[in-house]
Amino acid sequence: MKIKVIITGATGMVGEGVMLTCLEHPMVEQVLIVNRRHYDFQHPKLKEVIVPDFFRLDSVVADLQGYDACFFCAGTSSVGMNEDNYTRATYDTTLAFADQLAHINADMTFVYVSGAGTDATGKSRMMWARVKGRTENALLERPFKKVYNFRPAFMKEVAGQKNLKSYYKFFSWMYPVLKLVSPGMVATLEQVGTAMINSVLIGYPKTTLEVKDIKQLSEG
Repeated sequence: MKIKVIITGATGMVGEGVMLTCLEHPMVEQVLIVNRRHYDFQHPKLKEVIVPDFFRLDSVVADLQGYDACFFCAGTSSVGMNEDNYTRATYDTTLAFADQLAHINADMTFVYVSGAGTDATGKSRMMWARVKGRTENALLERPFKKVYNFRPAFMKEVAGQKNLKSYYKFFSWMYPVLKLVSPGMVATLEQVGTAMINSVLIGYPKTTLEVKDIKQLSEG
């Protein structure tokens, strides 16, 4: 059975890569991107709704119905932010969106992109790792059909991506080297997107997926 998916964060690198992968996948029938600003891209499978405030989905409830999964790829860097502000941007925003989506349709799979190094124990000295860990834990308590937390590390972009940071373009040459010397730290965004699709189609025995799990799930 083909699936319909919601994707947040398509104006960022991860969300864009996942979106492009989903659009090319034969088992994905439709993709709805939920953005704060317009993403200029056209595809027969693609729809878009603009939501300036992820805490308020009232105006788009009808648009969000009938989907099998949400791939939550939206996020922000913790650089220059204190813990309160980062918690608001990460934990509060993600949970607000998830709670509203669960109210609309709990019979779906919710996939959250956190990142390698995320700490679900709350003991890390890195503020971002603690906040994302709390977010992962809270999502697992939500009444979705399934919840998966993805923890990718260094990712190779999908061909045709536009939303790449300038520093990433500079360091992208490192991917073949990292793949050789540290395969457990690298994956392609196509693998990440395919693993998300497979999490809906076939599932996975773990709820928290590190890089090796993501790559394994991408193979079906």
